[in-house]
Amino acid sequence: MASFNKLKNVLMLAFDWILYSAGAADTCQVTVTQPRFQEADYSMHTVFLTCVFSASGCPSSPPQVLWFRFLTNEHEDLCTPECTDHQKYKVHLLPENNISLQINGLTVDDNALYICGIAFSDSSSPHSKQTGDGTILTKTEQHSNGKLIFMIIASSLLFLYSTTVFTFFVIYKLKPKLLKKSGNEDQRTENCKISSGRKIFQAIAQELQKQRYAEHCQQPDDLEDDTVYQNR
Repeated sequence: MASFNKLKNVLMLAFDWILYSAGAADTCQVTVTQPRFQEADYSMHTVFLTCVFSASGCPSSPPQVLWFRFLTNEHEDLCTPECTDHQKYKVHLLPENNISLQINGLTVDDNALYICGIAFSDSSSPHSKQTGDGTILTKTEQHSNGKLIFMIIASSLLFLYSTTVFTFFVIYKLKPKLLKKSGNEDQRTENCKISSGRKIFQAIAQELQKQRYAEHCQQPDDLEDDTVYQNR
């Protein structure tokens, strides 16, 4: 926090050096607000950093917009107000006192603290030049997502492996019972076949016995008829 306050003091001196002029609007009051954090996906190549300012008692002329970047213990002048790299950085003035800094060709080297400054150069008020608290830009690296995907795939494979091992374990434990149950069912089927064969054999034997009994009962009547015919 102390280093950041020191940085703001340095920026205020830079403002005075860049925008040194005399003015009559001594009651000019400027307030600048910025989002604290902004994260960019690894696939993004362009990002827009925004800031909003409010001004009261300031000249009617449009203010100058300045952007700085804070890296560790040093700061860089990106746009003051002209940008040092017009292909890399562009400043956009939007309606309702909205400002945006466009950063092209975004890489992880652009991760830093970006500070937006507003200055009314026609005012001599000490509050006519103010900066925001800065926006911390972070671009994620591709390998971090790749690592996450790898972890998901590894977890899925581990789950499939555990499921397969558990399945084989259950089958191994239940195999004797299944074989025993299958053997009992085969034995019951064989017993049913034997029982059915016995019943069929008994039915055939009973039928033959009935036929023999019927033939035996009819034979005396035939003999009696022959005897009577001979006597006549």
